[in-house]
Amino acid sequence: MASTTPLTEAGLVIVDLAAPTKDEATRQLAQTLFDQGRVSDLDGFLADVRAREAQMATGLPGGIGIPHARSSHVTVASVAVGVSPAGVDFGAEDGPAHLIFLIAAPDGADQNHLVILAQLARKLVHDDFRQSLRDAGTPEAVAEIVTREVVLP
Repeated sequence: MASTTPLTEAGLVIVDLAAPTKDEATRQLAQTLFDQGRVSDLDGFLADVRAREAQMATGLPGGIGIPHARSSHVTVASVAVGVSPAGVDFGAEDGPAHLIFLIAAPDGADQNHLVILAQLARKLVHDDFRQSLRDAGTPEAVAEIVTREVVLP
């Protein structure tokens, strides 16, 4: 069931994400998914992400935000990545998120959605992985790290 489309690519990465709120950060990342043809309806997808975010904050310790949603507006499982020097509040107890991963999964793709979340979470507990993403500097480098480390079955 492995997809030939990579989970992320340079066009889905914003290395200097400047967003004052999680909604704006999510919108900017969702726009990259829409621009790359991975989301068919930007506003519909954002409504699904906001509904999921309303259930529980998606900020994790270590400066991580993982907004995510299964949505009928997603054409292929994808991860858009933002590196925010200033940080964005995603509700984590230890402060703002500097690494934001917007996970978009097609409706009915429960297994892939959970696999992506689990793999990312396992990698993100490691300081060196988080630091490598913060230091990558280019969308291509960030996409290469995520593609190498997070693999769908």
